[in-house]
Amino acid sequence: MDLLSLARAVKDRAREAVADVPAAARVVTDPRLPLLFVLDRTLFHPLYRASFLAAAAGSGVLRCLAARPCDLESLAERTGAGPADRERLRAWLDAGVRLGELRRKEGCYLLRSRTAKALAKVSNDPVAAALEEVLRFHVPALRDAPRMLAAGDRFTLSDQDGLVVARSSLVLRGFVEEAVGRALPRTGPVRLLEIGCGSGAYVRYAAGLNPRLTALAVDLQDEVAEQAAKNMARWGLADRVETRRGDLRTLDLQPQFDLVTLHNNIYYFPVEERAEVLARARSFLAPGGRLLLTSSFRGGSAFGLEVLNLWFELAAFGGPLPREDELLGQVREAGFTDVRASGVVPGQPFRAVTGVNVPAGPVRHRPAARALSPAPQAAEEAAS
Repeated sequence: MDLLSLARAVKDRAREAVADVPAAARVVTDPRLPLLFVLDRTLFHPLYRASFLAAAAGSGVLRCLAARPCDLESLAERTGAGPADRERLRAWLDAGVRLGELRRKEGCYLLRSRTAKALAKVSNDPVAAALEEVLRFHVPALRDAPRMLAAGDRFTLSDQDGLVVARSSLVLRGFVEEAVGRALPRTGPVRLLEIGCGSGAYVRYAAGLNPRLTALAVDLQDEVAEQAAKNMARWGLADRVETRRGDLRTLDLQPQFDLVTLHNNIYYFPVEERAEVLARARSFLAPGGRLLLTSSFRGGSAFGLEVLNLWFELAAFGGPLPREDELLGQVREAGFTDVRASGVVPGQPFRAVTGVNVPAGPVRHRPAARALSPAPQAAEEAAS
């Protein structure tokens, strides 16, 4: 029995006949108990709920229960729990029942709370992934910062789960799609290079706006690029979009693109390297080609952005979220002209930065864009 349960049991039975009245009185009147009860209500229980829901979403349990009630065996298959771990899985599911997120009926588990039902919806998957990101990455940054600084430790790219980040980044989908819609020509051939493509959702959106668009989608992490390629095949875009793993700093491409996009990833590069990185992106643009960079910026009121900034301050790669004036200066230093920053939604710390690649010499006529070589058809359908 934990301390909270013991304290409650003693308190609830304080009026009963107790053999050791002085001992019971000492427990019940312990001046630390009120604080413990307050913490249990305001901190412990919400943290337990959030942790359970994040795990249930990330493991596929919520999605499984959204379709139908599931017994223990079905959920074991979904989570990959082996026969020897069935009872441990049951203990975890029963914890979800005690927390009020699940309920049991006729040997099956069902969703109970409104929050669990909302997070289980396919349309809310980015929010579920954001919850998982907060619990898995943001909380450790707040919790471990003093220890890491004392030990000289740093987060690495392997401390992130690229697939979770790719999903959670789609909470900004409305912002990014609005920026893409403003920057992308709707007619004529367009060749797009997307750096840090994540799931590929924004390439898909651009392809829907312009039926003559072809694209190369690149991501730094193998598993993310692989998933994006599967998504392109599932969306019927494999003949228009090539997807590959690659690092912007080492890509070997000709200046053939009309638009280069970087969405929510400039902070994966150190501040002192950002002008050079952006110049590298400009080298892939045809004369008159454009840059579209979207990002959250420092200075807003959203605390989650402060914690995201802290994570990158503690990382062995990348750097802090940009400041607007600083980033605009880096874009100009990279050789872009007509550099501008625009807010997609007033009052939100999210900006779209654009620039034009105007070469020093006269602009030569270039041939119409040709389709990129298609990515291989994925062997299996990608998960949503």
